[in-house]
Amino acid sequence: MQVYRSTCRTHQKPPRLSADFKRAFSGGPESAQFTSLGTAHLSVGAGAGPLQPKGAPEAQDIARKILPTMVSHSELRKLFYSADAVCFDVDSTVIREEGIDELAKICGVEDVVSEMTRRAMGGAVPFKAALTERLALIQPSREQVQRLIAEHPPHLTPGIRELVSRLQERNVQVFLISGGFRSIVEHVASKLNIPGTNVFANRLKFYFNGEYAGFDETQPTAESGGKGKVIKLLKEKFHFKKIIMIGDGATDMEACPPADAFIGFGGNVIRQQVKDNAKWYITDFVELVGELEE
Repeated sequence: MQVYRSTCRTHQKPPRLSADFKRAFSGGPESAQFTSLGTAHLSVGAGAGPLQPKGAPEAQDIARKILPTMVSHSELRKLFYSADAVCFDVDSTVIREEGIDELAKICGVEDVVSEMTRRAMGGAVPFKAALTERLALIQPSREQVQRLIAEHPPHLTPGIRELVSRLQERNVQVFLISGGFRSIVEHVASKLNIPGTNVFANRLKFYFNGEYAGFDETQPTAESGGKGKVIKLLKEKFHFKKIIMIGDGATDMEACPPADAFIGFGGNVIRQQVKDNAKWYITDFVELVGELEE
């Protein structure tokens, strides 16, 4: 039985993984009744411990948590310039689409799923609850996911290829941390020369006949607060001194801290909550490319 895997050759050398880190991020063996699509070289899984739902992040709660710890805009620029790791959200940030919404189109339930996605990204409902509800409506098969990638591949956001390339030239580690699906995110990573070991995303599960069997709920990215957990583990294992998180949604903003700085992105869609609370908010990656050239 074939399972989609993204392969790429990259000039970016991924960080060396310790045995402890590999164990902590191991997803464990799959159940005999299903298989997962797009298994990566490195997956965040049950070994890191189950996460408890944290509820929907309200705008005022996020502002209260983040703003006192954030620095001035000029200091943020210095942090970005000197960062040794940059983490990107994927849907509506690195790519122009929301992957789950595109999958819903293939499966004929686009309208209702798109509205649920808007509410989830704005922080109106817990992310895991929204993900579970949307996938229950979509019920994507393995064939439908593969068809989406083949016939309707995601479009890179203008400027992201140059930005990632410039970061890699500076020996900055680039990570993709997404609440989307690994099979799609790995496809995006291959376009940007980002190694699979630097991809963290959710894994869909399928029965042997290809029918939808759920998703791996042990992945931190399936939870509100999960992106922050991934960043925390990256800092602990690789001793990064400065990690920047860039994204369009509430789940990206709440990852700071432990990220040392957050840059809000509104080039594809503007989440008002993020725009209002981010100290540095951009709508074009050209601005960040320019920061690296100064």
